Amino acid sequence: MRRLLSVLVLFSVLAGPAFIGAAFAGGTLRIGLNEDPDSLDPARSGTFVGRIVFAATCDKLVDLDAQDNFIPQLATSWQWSPDNLALTLTLRDGVHFQDGTLMDAEAVRANLVRYKTAPESVRKGELGPVSAVEVVNPHTVRLRLSKPYAPLVAVLSDRAGMMMSPKAMAAAAANIEHVLPCAGPFKLTERVAQDRIVVDRFPGYWNAKAISLDRIIYRPMPDTTVRLVNLQTGKLDLIERMAPTDAAKVKANPRLKLISATALAFYALSINLADPGPLGKDPRVRAALEASIDRVALNQVVMDGQFTPSNQFEAPGSRYWNPHRPVPPRDVAKAKALLAQAAVPHPGFTLITGNSPVETQVGEVVQSMAAAAGFDIKLQAMESNALTNATKAGAYQAALVLWSGRADPDGNVAIWEACDGFLNWGKYCNPTFDDLLVRARGTPDVAQRQALYQQLSDIYLEDRPHIVLYHVKWLYGMTDKLSGFTPTPDGMIRPQGLRLAP
Repeated sequence: MRRLLSVLVLFSVLAGPAFIGAAFAGGTLRIGLNEDPDSLDPARSGTFVGRIVFAATCDKLVDLDAQDNFIPQLATSWQWSPDNLALTLTLRDGVHFQDGTLMDAEAVRANLVRYKTAPESVRKGELGPVSAVEVVNPHTVRLRLSKPYAPLVAVLSDRAGMMMSPKAMAAAAANIEHVLPCAGPFKLTERVAQDRIVVDRFPGYWNAKAISLDRIIYRPMPDTTVRLVNLQTGKLDLIERMAPTDAAKVKANPRLKLISATALAFYALSINLADPGPLGKDPRVRAALEASIDRVALNQVVMDGQFTPSNQFEAPGSRYWNPHRPVPPRDVAKAKALLAQAAVPHPGFTLITGNSPVETQVGEVVQSMAAAAGFDIKLQAMESNALTNATKAGAYQAALVLWSGRADPDGNVAIWEACDGFLNWGKYCNPTFDDLLVRARGTPDVAQRQALYQQLSDIYLEDRPHIVLYHVKWLYGMTDKLSGFTPTPDGMIRPQGLRLAP
């Protein structure tokens, strides 16, 4: 017996460091989401939380780092041709999809062709200038363009750059979102609408050494208070988009950590210009609505001063922000005068918002502020997918919308305001705007693009198909057992490097 105990003691001493290291490996990470994603098909997806799930399941050709630099992922390098009419990508060797098939240039071609041509794809506009996808060799693919298109690398760092197994796509067809056979570190296992999304570690992942977790469970919880309580009681390990007013509670809890990052994301009022009411038809009414809003007070009241009041798609002080058009102050007298000119002193409309407490409170504050100028705003809170469906169908007058932001300015403005923008739910169309957009897309020169995007902002700030309210700060609450989380301006939760202690 004594000999057995000695052997066990010796074994524990020798194995101690290994067991300590193993204690940090594996485990299930439970993440609370602000809403339930829409389709988990990169071709169809249009929600921010969908991109969070894709960050664990679907690697992209190009990724972003914490400084908004484009970095390799499934492509190890890329190069523009001298005339900017072709982009050649070198693909990573040895990458397998989650069905075991090899990712090669032909697979990339099949995905890009689907994104560009499939009836169900909302990526068509993003890849519009791509005229052909050529397989140079198994590890090289070349994208031919009909015209120079500087935002293309940024496009490939988002859903249009997510690769899926062509074999599985052919087999699953319309049910591909239930299979999601990507090349990311986690494989979709289960989805129960409005309740959970479960993904499990893919052993064949090309960068397996960067993955420690065994499973991630995403739980949609629109109520920020409910998400926080679940974090405090240990039912969740990480929550995204915390209510700014809850930051102090997390800071005060020794078992929790508060993580924040300045975001590319912004909230705006989307106006349906196809609606026959005065808000949609008369730019003076939209100008009056903007003049009635105090963005600074809105930030203080609802966001506890955490966010950044803004009126442009680019954040104040950023590279493509227009310094000649700063955030205007509230001017109720101006708002009333504009409504008098439009001969509608008391215009009414319905504003739809998400059903999270923060978004409904934003709606209430806007409603109260605008009432002082004569507006009669009715509020309707909707579940996020219902709101998305309503705006897509044009069944709205005004909506509070979120855009998670893109590193390239084209991805922040064209999707909303171009005549063929895939989120142009309000049917705004200005030929002068579109002509400038073509010029801005046609040059990689930063100085030239800055001047052009300033002109673009001058136009949309006068037409007001959208009224930007503020840029956000990503606020995450997490258990102190979680380590390795690096927040990025795009708001994604990347699983690489995450470790969960027991």
